[in-house]
Amino acid sequence: MNGRCYCLAIILVLVFCPAGLALAQASSADRRPNIILIVADDLGFSDLGCYGSEIFTPNLDRLADGGLRFTEFYNAGRGCPSRAALMTGLYPHQTGIGHMLNDYRRPGYRGNLNKSCATIAQLLRAGGYQTMMCGKWNLTRHVGPQGPKHTWPRSRGFDHFYGTLHGAGSYFDPSTLVRENHVDRASGDYYYTDAISQQAAAHLEQAGRTGKPFFLYVSYTAPHWPLHARPETIARYRTKYAAGWDSLRRQRHQRMISMGIVEARWPLTPRDPSIEAWEKNAYKAWQQRRMEVYAAQVDSMDRGIGTILKELRQIGAENNTLVMFLSDNGACAEEVSPKWQGLHVPTKTRAGRTVHSGNDPNITPGAEDTYQSYGIAWANASNTPFRLYKHRMHEGGIATPLIARWPKGIAQRGKLTHQPGHVIDLMATCLEVANLKYPAISGGFRLTPMEGKSLLPIFQGKTRRQEVLFWEHEGNRAVRDGRWKLVSRYPGNWELYDMEADRTELNDLAERFPVIVDDLSRAYEAWAKRCNVEQWRK
Repeated sequence: MNGRCYCLAIILVLVFCPAGLALAQASSADRRPNIILIVADDLGFSDLGCYGSEIFTPNLDRLADGGLRFTEFYNAGRGCPSRAALMTGLYPHQTGIGHMLNDYRRPGYRGNLNKSCATIAQLLRAGGYQTMMCGKWNLTRHVGPQGPKHTWPRSRGFDHFYGTLHGAGSYFDPSTLVRENHVDRASGDYYYTDAISQQAAAHLEQAGRTGKPFFLYVSYTAPHWPLHARPETIARYRTKYAAGWDSLRRQRHQRMISMGIVEARWPLTPRDPSIEAWEKNAYKAWQQRRMEVYAAQVDSMDRGIGTILKELRQIGAENNTLVMFLSDNGACAEEVSPKWQGLHVPTKTRAGRTVHSGNDPNITPGAEDTYQSYGIAWANASNTPFRLYKHRMHEGGIATPLIARWPKGIAQRGKLTHQPGHVIDLMATCLEVANLKYPAISGGFRLTPMEGKSLLPIFQGKTRRQEVLFWEHEGNRAVRDGRWKLVSRYPGNWELYDMEADRTELNDLAERFPVIVDDLSRAYEAWAKRCNVEQWRK
């Protein structure tokens, strides 16, 4: 057949045979895996069913049944730093977001992603991926509609963006809501968690029409305060927490032991010393309601993830998509005060009702005209069996569930791995999965060398070399080197724990092993100097 006849034959097949068109499209498609990265906000270590919780999370549980759960995965202790680290593969201070989004005029504390880092989206897009984001960005100090947009998602690698720039706000009328690069507003029967999920599913439907692989970043605000949920979801948990936080911690701990998430030789930490026993609490009905709404927020997020995963199946991409789910930090023990003011605290609802801000036991949380949090006692339960919370570098602050499912690439279905990992590893993982290299230069700027290491060997059932890991936030510090963890709660001294024998950090070995303390503290100081970490001063 000569060239003209061959071309004519191809044209006839495409015109008269739709199946031929699909075949032609498939033959030229990029077969690299798709990637979906889902991040929860302030979710505790034990808040999912597949990690020991009583909260209804069937979609995440099914994700775990089809994939791999990590028991020793770590975040950076707070939202902004964790998101900076997971997006760039660097420690937060190397990106300019060593604290939050204020500009302290120091290299590690500018409140914006700097030009010496690139996001996963920037590098995957340069490598041929389509890139989409829904939800909380929280990586720019420029959140005003008239301000610069060079650190908004569309300028940092995302083809499409729907979500909020700020770190918190009403679920019924979120502040700094943006569609693409333009300010948007909630309307109609709006609930932010649902909106994120629905838009993410819409992005997938659109992405499925092309032959290009995609990267979808879904960044929920759930279950971060305020306690906002739909009444019908809250009703699912009515009386669920009538036995109180002490009983809840014991029940979760036993389930976690039976699942293999934690070891029986690690004791459950004592109740937070600032909290009384449940029997002595004077506001049991209000306290129950706080946890009921929190559970409803997690439930709503799980239902939304089910919507996303359903769309993934419908576009025929489930088998070749790596889905990863994690939390940005441990549970949040912050108590909302009526004195709190700022962009995230509305004064009125969209209907004009006054918003009552503050953890007042006389006001029932859940509706859009309230602004409360679930507080220390329930956060203590969410972080079962660990102690301390978000902001701190003890396990309650930095341990996160991580679920990874990829039918074509992860054969260990329904299994656990006890190998440590860190959010800095997600960039390296995405690049290796996409068959891309981390560049020396991106967008004309020289990049800081990547700190993280790919999780792919763990996905493949291999033993990965353990790297020394470091943390700092607001003077709270930590180093993890194999079995040893050196940790300090600001402004206290170093504590030393054996993570194999005592992961709940109850037996401080600092005085017994001063040489190890000295070695790890010197390693910390060298890291801090290299990564723009400065001494914290309140």
